[in-house]
Amino acid sequence: MSHVIPIIDLAPALNGGAQARREVAAEIDRTCREIGFFTIRGHGVDPALIDELRSRSYEFFNQPVEQKQRMAPADRQTPRGYRALGFEALSAGNDQTTPPDLKEYYHFGRERWPDEPYYTSTEGQRYFIPNLWPDAPAGWSAVAERYYAEMERLTGEMMALCALALGLDETFFATRIDRHITAMRVNHYPAQPSSPASGQLRAGAHTDYGMLTILNGENKPGGLQVLTRSGAWVDVETAPDTFVVNIGDLLMRWTNDRWVSNTHRVVNPPAGSPQEARLSVAFFHHPNYDALIECVVPEGEAKYPPVLSGAYRDMKYRQTRV
Repeated sequence: MSHVIPIIDLAPALNGGAQARREVAAEIDRTCREIGFFTIRGHGVDPALIDELRSRSYEFFNQPVEQKQRMAPADRQTPRGYRALGFEALSAGNDQTTPPDLKEYYHFGRERWPDEPYYTSTEGQRYFIPNLWPDAPAGWSAVAERYYAEMERLTGEMMALCALALGLDETFFATRIDRHITAMRVNHYPAQPSSPASGQLRAGAHTDYGMLTILNGENKPGGLQVLTRSGAWVDVETAPDTFVVNIGDLLMRWTNDRWVSNTHRVVNPPAGSPQEARLSVAFFHHPNYDALIECVVPEGEAKYPPVLSGAYRDMKYRQTRV
């Protein structure tokens, strides 16, 4: 197997007919069986929107930490707003013990939702939580909302192709993601003027929890790496006009391990390399909280017991908070 992360062009599937969709779906299936990571182009997201979100995000993170801390939620368990360095150790979600990750981030979800019991009930309020936004930079929330909407569109297209790749009806996932609980993060990895502690990374080795992640990053020293099945860590190119897609735990469980939820990490800049900050934007696509995740692609006996989407996410959150 090649140690180069594949690039998949979505344009033929998004703009073409049934045959083109089948061909792209087959490419997704091959890649997800092998490594569970790929880069997409031809996605239709306006590069200007990506640039604007990045610019405003850098404006926020470049403020003094005392200013940023004003946007931290009063309850540490609330997954919204600002989180400072040392809040999280992602490797703990995979039963590894490491020092806290060297990142800070801003956590938000959808901006609005219907006045219906699914969203407003006691259960719904655990996932549909009002966002926290600062006054400065001006317009950050509006740009983030537009970006979130574009990711919703893109993940809807991706999940239709994933269903096709798995031999299911293209609409299989539609009723399981139409009220999804997806959260987004803008991750900021500050420059490292001093050496990290032993075993401390920008983001420790982990898998993602949900269906799939759509990540936009920067090619700077100290970036994303994925662990291949042969045990090698491979750098992942994260050009600003493309997205990196990876399979999450729930989609791996849904496919009975046909597809790989692969371990990945964000490493520190190499010694002697330029010390500069790095930013990434992650859309962690997560199904409806009441979606039952159970094997739909039997290849031998089911390897996992059924689990509800929301319950699985909550368990992983508890594991990774320091």
